[in-house]
Amino acid sequence: MAKKVVATLKTGLGKNFTRVIKMVKNPATGSYGFKEDVMHNEEIKDYLAK
Repeated sequence: MAKKVVATLKTGLGKNFTRVIKMVKNPATGSYGFKEDVMHNEEIKDYLAK
């Protein structure tokens, strides 16, 4: 089933979306974690600039 989803994302409107992984610092502990989001290609620069 996962193969169908991946194939659909590569051919249809899924080309306009990207999975973005951002490293975020936890203010309480000082350690770093990762935040993953799927977003439209036009929103990526604004998201990473924050």
